[in-house]
Amino acid sequence: MVAVIHAGSSLRSALNYNERKVKEGVADFLDAGFYLQSPQQLNFQSKLSRLAARSALNTQVKVNTLHVSLNFSPDEKLSRQQLKAIAGSYLAKIGFAKQPYLLYEHRDSGHPHVHLITTTIKADGSAIRLHNLGRNQSERARKELEAEFGLIRAQDQKTVAYELRAADVTVAQYGKSQTKKAIASVLQGVLVQYKYCSVAELNAVLSQYNVGVDGGREGSRIFQNKGLVFRLLDARGNKTGVPIKASDFHFRPTLKALSLRFASNETERIKHKARVKNLIDLALLNRCHSLQSLRGALEKQGVWMVLRTSGQGDIYGLTYVDQKTRCVFNGSALGKAYSAKGVLERCADPVESPVVAWQKQTEKAKETGQQPAKKEEFIVFTTSPNYGFTASPDSLIRDLFSAETGGQPVPWQLKKTRKRKRRKTN
Repeated sequence: MVAVIHAGSSLRSALNYNERKVKEGVADFLDAGFYLQSPQQLNFQSKLSRLAARSALNTQVKVNTLHVSLNFSPDEKLSRQQLKAIAGSYLAKIGFAKQPYLLYEHRDSGHPHVHLITTTIKADGSAIRLHNLGRNQSERARKELEAEFGLIRAQDQKTVAYELRAADVTVAQYGKSQTKKAIASVLQGVLVQYKYCSVAELNAVLSQYNVGVDGGREGSRIFQNKGLVFRLLDARGNKTGVPIKASDFHFRPTLKALSLRFASNETERIKHKARVKNLIDLALLNRCHSLQSLRGALEKQGVWMVLRTSGQGDIYGLTYVDQKTRCVFNGSALGKAYSAKGVLERCADPVESPVVAWQKQTEKAKETGQQPAKKEEFIVFTTSPNYGFTASPDSLIRDLFSAETGGQPVPWQLKKTRKRKRRKTN
């Protein structure tokens, strides 16, 4: 069993989230603990009023809501009575005994799980401390419940990689609820797994899963309010279906929230930048590519090259998505040679491969009886004037590992050694 704890300041938001899942048919309301009415008699307002009345006993406490999800192994088949018993026992063990709570069973993922909503305010108006709740009380309660109910231990469960799948446009494009669900399933995987540092880089990843993010045109209301909307994309990358605001998702992938990720991702992806640059350089080293053939060569190495085009079809940007490291780089973030302009120049240069040119020159020299030139002396890398190399890889390696000779003599002052002082003896 795995417990995920969320503390907040809005009981209504937590309740709305679970009630919306019930309306969508992917959740059921199971129980209401320490309520004066039976669960069947409760409507939305009566569910909320009980918790709100308790929270009103101490208005100075801002974090008055505890929203917990208890997650079980997919191999476990638990009855509703078992889920109720586990949920009630869990709350008591973490210090929320006799607190009013609501229990929902969710079926929107590949494993059974329940959601608990309660308040941090006790009947006497005091607040329950949440400091280190997840690390201490919750972890201890989890282990006790696993032994008590014979649950599969969290540490014994096999870690299964989350497999991202493209949103099914044909199913989702006909209604807002289905569209939102399809987009949410992609976002929950992409936002956590990939390292991106801008909306454009995030969009490059999402586009591979039939989802797009838009910050609005300059001057639009969305742009002025720093908002984001997400939409489904068809097979050609065209927007389809209804747009969904970032604030409509319960995990709120707003621009403000994403900006925090941008900052942390920037430092985490630095160590993987060289890998992408090297793969591009190697692909262009010994042969001339078209942009499409370069794209195919990089895909074989696990790197998506996403083209950003204008309305007229002009390419104005390139973004590289490394599926191995899950890092995303705009071309300009790697350097001028990897930007759209730099790569197009390197692809468009008609100069043939230097290795091929040397081989042709050698064959021609043999036919005429002349002495062929040495490979390292002949090859000059001219695929692009902006690329930065002026010699072959062989000559670069030779120069790198060869001993340095010549140069200015070392000044006598630096050669002078300091005399050691003799120790005085009595």
